[in-house]
Amino acid sequence: MAAQNLILNKLFTQAVFQNLLNGNNNVTYTQVARRYVTDSEAKNNGELISEVYNFMSTSYRNEYFYQNTLLNKLLLGKHSINTTTALTQIPIGKSKADFILINGKAVVYEIKTELDSFERLDTQLRDYYKAFNHVCVVTSASNFTKISAILQDTPVGIYVLTKKNAISKRLRKEPAEDNSQLNHLAIFKVLHKGEYEQILKKFFGRLPVTSQVFYYDECFSWFVKIPVEQAYSMSIQELKKRNKIEADFFQSVPYELKSLIYFSNSAKKEFEALNRFLNQKFGG
Repeated sequence: MAAQNLILNKLFTQAVFQNLLNGNNNVTYTQVARRYVTDSEAKNNGELISEVYNFMSTSYRNEYFYQNTLLNKLLLGKHSINTTTALTQIPIGKSKADFILINGKAVVYEIKTELDSFERLDTQLRDYYKAFNHVCVVTSASNFTKISAILQDTPVGIYVLTKKNAISKRLRKEPAEDNSQLNHLAIFKVLHKGEYEQILKKFFGRLPVTSQVFYYDECFSWFVKIPVEQAYSMSIQELKKRNKIEADFFQSVPYELKSLIYFSNSAKKEFEALNRFLNQKFGG
């Protein structure tokens, strides 16, 4: 059954929705509409997306579904879009962090859906702890016993997405702080140029003066002189400045699309294009 639903992994992507918002027909979207929505021609795009997402909530909770739930429940439910920043698909070592939430602290959330295996989990956790000091695995209730055994006596937290698509308060282990693996190089590689320059200016009062070809390496050689926990703290302050979004416009985005739109860095005109698209009849 899961294999039949693989097309749903292609639907909630930046490429598909950018295509749709530009007024183009999209093959993936059309195929999903015809396969998962009854009487799709009579419905507008907002209704269609809601129906597809509802199917996913009961029958195919993929990575996007988990990520969107985390964003809605934690960033928008527990915290505030004005004081908290979320990041996604951040490369760390040989891994990519699924979801990072930065408020007073930063927490990496590694998503392991009921469709995933735990095969690479150990490698992923090792990578994450080189750049962040709080890590949490998010999984299904059916995986809780297994993941609890794997993560016993570790600082890694566990959150469970219940069958009702809430984050369980009962099946839960909060992540504990662990700075022992923090690594200057891993932290530095997460940062954009403007971010590590800000850190160096704050700490040293100036930036390196060297030729462009040696500039990155010289900046890193300065960065490693900052005590690692201080370098980490300063890095989190810079990362928190990313993904600033128009809160007023974002409120109007449907629940099903919150994560997709949040990470698209949409401007006002794109919110307007989204609103027009959602109200249009499905044209497939």
